[in-house]
Amino acid sequence: MKELLIAIVTGLVEKPDEITVNADDVNEEGVVVYHLHVSEDDMGRVIGRQGRIAKAIRTVMRAAAARNDEKIQVEIE
Repeated sequence: MKELLIAIVTGLVEKPDEITVNADDVNEEGVVVYHLHVSEDDMGRVIGRQGRIAKAIRTVMRAAAARNDEKIQVEIE
């Protein structure tokens, strides 16, 4: 899942070498939280107008996780 998130975001940003993804352990609800960090300059590209790109990234990630019977959440920081 981490590799998929990096692959999606790499196509959006200008500084792909500054992308980092940290995954928390499974919490009590069975959800894995992925923390996405990008350059300050690329933050607007990842979030998009009114959060549309961020919402699309989260939707794709949740769909991929559902295929593996997982629950995930993506936090963009």
